[in-house]
Amino acid sequence: MKCPGQDMKYWKDDAIFEANCPKCGSIIEFYKDDTTRKCSHCQHRLVNPKMDFGCASYCQFAEQCLGTLPEEFMGSREDLLKDKVAVEMKRYFHADFKSIRKATTAARHAENIGKAEGGNLAVILCAAYLHDTGQESARSILQKVGAGEQMILDIFRLLEDQASLGPNTFLEAQIVHDALTINQLQDDLKEGRIDTDRAKQLVDQQLLTASAQSIAAALLPENR
Repeated sequence: MKCPGQDMKYWKDDAIFEANCPKCGSIIEFYKDDTTRKCSHCQHRLVNPKMDFGCASYCQFAEQCLGTLPEEFMGSREDLLKDKVAVEMKRYFHADFKSIRKATTAARHAENIGKAEGGNLAVILCAAYLHDTGQESARSILQKVGAGEQMILDIFRLLEDQASLGPNTFLEAQIVHDALTINQLQDDLKEGRIDTDRAKQLVDQQLLTASAQSIAAALLPENR
């Protein structure tokens, strides 16, 4: 069966439209099912600005439907995957709202640190979401949302590195470690297991990235 979004009998008047080339400003004509078009003036290839690639993040027939996906799209495809991982993580924990909150907060910290430090945010966030789900469940979730085998390997490598961090640990693993550590510090402060002075010591001793240290310092009670 042909995807309705790509079947011309369902098209309306806006199925053919024009967009300006971001490089030279020339007009490029698009059909709604074009994944990309090349500018006839400067040869720049532009991703269709109106195409919804959402289904391509999980559909096994995406490439047959859309053709070879452009390089510019691969980053957004990974973003869609990590959003689906977040949904599946919540389904996994079901009514365990404490675990959901912990994973969501860790992912938020990981995103903030990752944006400042660099690294593959999709891999970082997936690892943060899945850290407490167990290896078997994590793999099942990643396969369910359509993650590629290389991405799965990268995420598992990152999770495994949490057990033996060293000076040569790659950046993404450091970022997830710092996000999880900040999470734990917040919980320990809230539950009274440590005081602010001890929290400051742990920030200096345990956090590996400068961005994480800044974020953690801002979260300490007297700095709010």
